[in-house]
Amino acid sequence: MSTTIELTDGGAPASAGPAGGGEIRCADLVRIFATDGVEVQALQGLTLTVEPGEIVAVVGASGSGKSTLLTILSGLDTPTGGSAVVAGTDLLTMGHAERVRYQRSTVGFVWQQTSRNLLPYLTASENVRLPLELAGALPRRERARRVSDLLDLLEVGHVAGRRPGEMSGGEQQRTAIAVAVANNPRVLLADEPTGELDETTSVEVLEALRGVNRETGVTTLIVTHDPTVSEHVARTVQIRDGRTSTETLRRTEVDEHGAERHVAEEFAVVDRVGRLQLPQDFVHALDLRDRVRLALEPDHVGVWPAAPGQAAEPAEPTGPAAPAAAPAEPQAPTEEDR
Repeated sequence: MSTTIELTDGGAPASAGPAGGGEIRCADLVRIFATDGVEVQALQGLTLTVEPGEIVAVVGASGSGKSTLLTILSGLDTPTGGSAVVAGTDLLTMGHAERVRYQRSTVGFVWQQTSRNLLPYLTASENVRLPLELAGALPRRERARRVSDLLDLLEVGHVAGRRPGEMSGGEQQRTAIAVAVANNPRVLLADEPTGELDETTSVEVLEALRGVNRETGVTTLIVTHDPTVSEHVARTVQIRDGRTSTETLRRTEVDEHGAERHVAEEFAVVDRVGRLQLPQDFVHALDLRDRVRLALEPDHVGVWPAAPGQAAEPAEPTGPAAPAAAPAEPQAPTEEDR
């Protein structure tokens, strides 16, 4: 696996930053929690952009800040600093009435706990119909059609008359997705939607999310600690220590023989001041600590561990000067360079 640093002219990662549009735009997002005089920084300058219609998975270990990010994007929490704009709504400045409208019509939300997504005394159809009734945006006859279409899209039409306690976990989560998109939101947020499901059922729910994204065009952000979720989306963003660390982009290519192959490229994310996080396996493999040696080459940056007592920067050559040579052709980075 190789890691590539992709920069724009302004020095920010090509896929990050609020400039240039995006349905979800977070820049230098900070969230600090204070308890008994102790401050904890859950987000430490996170930057993320998700384009309209895109489906993205945000992965990270417990405590990395991914759930804090989702509560901010859903309007349930307010960041301490930075900026966050979702579907044109500034999450830092909206008042109470605007927040209610935002949560009712702009974003849909799916919780990890199946019991939090559905009212236990309503059937599947009634649960999906409820947000339509509260919004009052569609005529009564169209509401019934909308409910039926969504349940069929999520392949749970057969449980339309059942209450949550009469459904399997997968059926509950797929019904919950139908509830979340009932009012045709511009953004769908899912917090660990497969956390309480077995592997087979998890795949079904993830494919349901992909199907809704494909059929409706709703921008979808899935937050999870499960790395296998990333196999179901074209773009995965990893969060570490409250910042975006790496992004993995997946695509399908067709070779000259017509055979398809799946390509996954991992990119290190560089923030606006030039900071990046090296992947942990790179750090451990080379025992990088405290300080490292850097070298700027024509087409890459070299990073080496600094030996004890050795200067952090590469030493100047000593001895008789060698005759000048013609510039060498740029070469691909070696494993040592990486």
